[in-house]
Amino acid sequence: MINKYNTISFLGLALLAQLFYSKTFFGDAAEDWQLGFQDPATPIMEGIINLHHDFMFFICAISIFVSWILGRTLWHYHWTKNKYPSAMVHGTAIEIIWTVTPSITLLAIAVPSFALLYSMDEIIAPAITIKTVGHQWYWSYEYSDYTNDDNETIMFESYMIPEEDLALGQLRLLEVDNPMVIPVNTHVRLIITAADVLHSWAVPSLGIKCDAVPGRLNQSSLFIKREGIFYGQCSEICGVNHGFMPIVVEAVSLPNYISWVANKLSE
Repeated sequence: MINKYNTISFLGLALLAQLFYSKTFFGDAAEDWQLGFQDPATPIMEGIINLHHDFMFFICAISIFVSWILGRTLWHYHWTKNKYPSAMVHGTAIEIIWTVTPSITLLAIAVPSFALLYSMDEIIAPAITIKTVGHQWYWSYEYSDYTNDDNETIMFESYMIPEEDLALGQLRLLEVDNPMVIPVNTHVRLIITAADVLHSWAVPSLGIKCDAVPGRLNQSSLFIKREGIFYGQCSEICGVNHGFMPIVVEAVSLPNYISWVANKLSE
């Protein structure tokens, strides 16, 4: 019994260590064999998840109904039960029903879909503008709203940390040396482009995926509701090291963000 209790205690301590030392406590990075969404951190991602759940109701209801109709048809219209086939070729009432009902269903789905789609493209009075540039194979960020005495803006590059340099609790192929830092509860505008080939800046927990196209500026918005570290990856095949250019967004409180900006300007 002593060995059993020791084993249970060890497993409990190991679980607590994983929760405290791992940055996936809030599910802000992908997990092994994950099927569902990551925990939302923005209103847009919350809307995406809610829309998915609403659609699943229609999908399940339609799937069950169609399966029931198909099974019933195969059972009752088998040749052993109907030696003399029906001569009916159409029915006006049933054709009206199976045309109008799907139309109403699609309309009910389209209204919230378009509302969410337009809200994703809306830029609401951004307090901060960050330029994100994709390179082969890293990201660079520019905070043009802030300048130091030499009129220099905050610019830095973000490279993946090699596996042999990872600290305890850090995630393989997801950690970077310089994450993008933004304050919570603040409207942020992202201007996204690329310097060489097509890239895509995507962070699932934030509900954002925006293509980075050379010679073109795309924009998107962020409004993060809670502090945390959020992981993403380039989502457009961009060459041999496509899988080695992760994205890390660190959301901090406004005082901590001001301190970070001050430290960056003094470097």
